[in-house]
Amino acid sequence: MYKIVDKKVLNPTVIQLQIEAPLVAKKAQPGQFIILRVDEDGERIPLTVAGTDTAAGTVKIIFQVVGATTEKLRHKEAGDYLRDFVGPLGVPTHLSGLKKVCIIGGGVGCAIAMPIAQRLHEMGVDVTSIIGFRNRDLLILEEEFTAASNRLIIMTDDGSYGRHGNVTVPLGEMLSAGEQFDMIITIGPLIMMKFVVATAKPYGTPVTVSMNPIMIDGTGMCGGCRLTLNVDGKPVTKFACVDGPDFNGYEVDFDEAMSRGRMYADFERHAYEKSCNLFNKEVQ
Repeated sequence: MYKIVDKKVLNPTVIQLQIEAPLVAKKAQPGQFIILRVDEDGERIPLTVAGTDTAAGTVKIIFQVVGATTEKLRHKEAGDYLRDFVGPLGVPTHLSGLKKVCIIGGGVGCAIAMPIAQRLHEMGVDVTSIIGFRNRDLLILEEEFTAASNRLIIMTDDGSYGRHGNVTVPLGEMLSAGEQFDMIITIGPLIMMKFVVATAKPYGTPVTVSMNPIMIDGTGMCGGCRLTLNVDGKPVTKFACVDGPDFNGYEVDFDEAMSRGRMYADFERHAYEKSCNLFNKEVQ
């Protein structure tokens, strides 16, 4: 059992928890993830490690309420317990040798981008962060990104905060003006990452994308998280849980990944509605 030691609501659908898990906190690196179960009958879901405190033995996770399990998780409070909390899993983000990096996060993907920006900042890397949201009400982690970035650009789709537009707008401006980065690291919705890659491609800037496909066991055995990469003109199958979650953005078949990501959308919606109904009845 793993104790929730702190809970913070970041926006109406995004919640941050601090979990007491000293062994995970000791080993976890930026880019890695954990798999948890809320209770004995719960499903396994992957969540990226959003930060660690090795002294306190805690791991920070940030999640968006989108399905039945995250709906269950949002009702947990400090002092409650999670049944399972396994990790760290996946390959840490490769950061050595970088001097100037552009971090691009979209929505809740910023929770994954944040610890990477923080680690790069600690290493003395020049960090430009671009974070995007639909509107001001959904903004998260501004203070953290400000502290970890030499330059922070906030974008909102409706222009209610920061600059009006999506994250590729300032990226395209910087690249077209001749600015160079050793690496662009982008994390967020698949469609956003696809267009970040398309924006960077004419300039040949390396792009790392963090993939979060359907995942069950997290050890490469179930095959649910498989991705197709185009390597030297040939399709290659990789598994996000053991080969990733980071991949060369120029190699990822985003269209296939988006199609696979929609496979269980109806099931997830029905499970979420059922879970909401159960909680509403308990409250009544």
